[in-house]
Amino acid sequence: MATSDTTTIIGESILISGSLAGDEDLTVRGRVEGTLTLTRTLVVEPTGQVKAEVQVKNCIIAGIVVGNVTATESVEITKEGRMVGDIAAPRVIIVDGASFRGRIDMGEVDVGSERRVTGATTRAAAPARPSLRPSAPTRSPKQAEKKAEAPAVQQSRPSVPPAPVAMGAVKRKVIVKTKK
Repeated sequence: MATSDTTTIIGESILISGSLAGDEDLTVRGRVEGTLTLTRTLVVEPTGQVKAEVQVKNCIIAGIVVGNVTATESVEITKEGRMVGDIAAPRVIIVDGASFRGRIDMGEVDVGSERRVTGATTRAAAPARPSLRPSAPTRSPKQAEKKAEAPAVQQSRPSVPPAPVAMGAVKRKVIVKTKK
């Protein structure tokens, strides 16, 4: 029987490939690939790399995670943390300096059936992607000058109304810590 302070550590030179499940905290300093299901906390240290579908209670990412993370309580990406994948958790913390590319769903999550009950999906800020469209032809200085003098009537696009918020939904927060 596991005690409340039991933690398993996967060392830096260890690679685990396959399905991993447990009822205690797990600290990853090495590599894990496959699926990872825990009823407690996953900590990915700066030397850790996880390429897996993750289902946990809490997740703290200071290393690299590639794959979707579903947490029943919270997910935190620290300053050193890097993640590519979607997050489904009621509480998400992305610290200033962290790297994240994916979607965040902060609705209530039932880990057993992976069914999202409520909540809106939020797209997190990701690095700008290069455009696939060909660039516009370059203008001569005289053409640019004429364009600058022309009235800006048609240049602004009509504003798009914000996405509707579900009424009666539980209020959720994304916490972004900044370095002072």
